[in-house]
Amino acid sequence: MKLYFAKGACSLASRIIINETKLPCEFESVDLAGKKTESGANFYSINPKGSVPVLITDDNETLTENAVIMQYLANAAHADNLLPAPGSFKHYRVLEWLNFVATELHKGFSPLFNPAMPLDTKEKITIPVLKGKLGYVNTQLEHSEFLTGETFTLPDAYLFVMTSWAGYFKMNLADWPHLSRHFMALRARTAIQKSLDQEGLHF
Repeated sequence: MKLYFAKGACSLASRIIINETKLPCEFESVDLAGKKTESGANFYSINPKGSVPVLITDDNETLTENAVIMQYLANAAHADNLLPAPGSFKHYRVLEWLNFVATELHKGFSPLFNPAMPLDTKEKITIPVLKGKLGYVNTQLEHSEFLTGETFTLPDAYLFVMTSWAGYFKMNLADWPHLSRHFMALRARTAIQKSLDQEGLHF
């Protein structure tokens, strides 16, 4: 397998799952501004959407969309701890949270990375909405170690990346003590430490 990624981008969540499952995988970085891969390829020829992550499977299939790639990786590794088997309600609870992180948090952060978005709009609209959603996650983590209970699952990896973005945009994690505790605990996790080291990230 091969994962196309950008340093510190949402693709970090897929890398975390690769390291969590110990699946063999190559990695190639992408310059998202220039749409060029580390080897000089036109990234649009790999993913016409121009976004990471992209997973090339062992069967030479191209898979995009972070939440889907993460499910594929868990299934490929038979990692029922990360994504319980279909038929169990826990399976759908994990997918529920995975979709919340992907659609409500990830897409909620997107305007903050857009230099064309007016600063006033970011400060008065985008950030307050995001803070409300982070508050909701904080409430969920009040009574459990992870998003779906006492076991680390796919959405926890994705949430770790989103929480790191919150810190990048100077949101005070102390405002959400349970979310902050979750972030600090995951930062010490072996697969996450390895992923951060591989991308040269230091939170």
